[in-house]
Amino acid sequence: MALLIICLVIAFIAIVYAVGQKIYNEQKIKRGQRSLAGKVVVITGSSSGIGESLAHKFYESGCKVILAARRVGELERVRRDLLNTKLNNGIQTIRPEIIQLDLDESTQIIEKANQILSASPQIDILINNAGVSMISGARAVKPEVDTRVMNINYFGTIAFTKAFLPSMIERKQGTIVFVSSIVGRFAAPYCSSYTASKHALQAFADCLRSEISKDNVRVMVSSPGFVKTDIIKNALTGGGTTYGVSNRQIESGQTPEDCANDIYRAVLRGDKEVVPLKYAGVICLRNVLPAIYFRIMERRARVFEQRNKVAHIV
Repeated sequence: MALLIICLVIAFIAIVYAVGQKIYNEQKIKRGQRSLAGKVVVITGSSSGIGESLAHKFYESGCKVILAARRVGELERVRRDLLNTKLNNGIQTIRPEIIQLDLDESTQIIEKANQILSASPQIDILINNAGVSMISGARAVKPEVDTRVMNINYFGTIAFTKAFLPSMIERKQGTIVFVSSIVGRFAAPYCSSYTASKHALQAFADCLRSEISKDNVRVMVSSPGFVKTDIIKNALTGGGTTYGVSNRQIESGQTPEDCANDIYRAVLRGDKEVVPLKYAGVICLRNVLPAIYFRIMERRARVFEQRNKVAHIV
């Protein structure tokens, strides 16, 4: 009987804490929304998918959004869509800016960042969303493909980030967001270069966060799972060609709007990371019982080989 009472008390305390935390977080989000108007937000990879949806969220909150991606035509389309958005919340919108950015062109990254800083010296939020996926067996990936994936997802991203750090640190204010992937938390077969680049990004973000916390600059990593975008369709194969098709997991995945909303709310709450709850068990298994995790991934590799024409992607 005593044990039952203790369990009920613990359950009651847990429920009260969860409800209180939810109310507290919602209040933080409301306060954060009120303070967003006029802030400058740079979003890479904003020509489609999660980046495009993030642009809508921050634009509709009164932010000055700077759209950055390779495809200028698509950026123009996104800007038109933003300008055509009808708002009934009384928020004064600011015309978005566009800058062409290719993170694989290392010689241009600092120049592009300086162009942004010249026009808008105060960057409040930097969202590193641009990236490229890779589908192939690890043995068959050409070195130049490994290099390209790492350049875009890691080296280019951190070089772009570092260009904005001095102004944020000087002002003692700013938020840096890295849109990573759940495979940045645990490795999955047949996407070795992509997984490696996201692991590197996670580690860099964790180091940077601890180093600049004293300067009141926040660092957040979002690690979404399957999101219904063209990330797989546009992925590279081991030979450097475009994969060209999507898959069942992507097509049934989270919408980019929902993913962007999760990131948006996490920024307003001041979270350090966003990880879908359904993957928490896998992350725990990798760290606590790695032998079991390795067996599961070996089976996953065999299933992948049966469902896909592996020869096509290697």
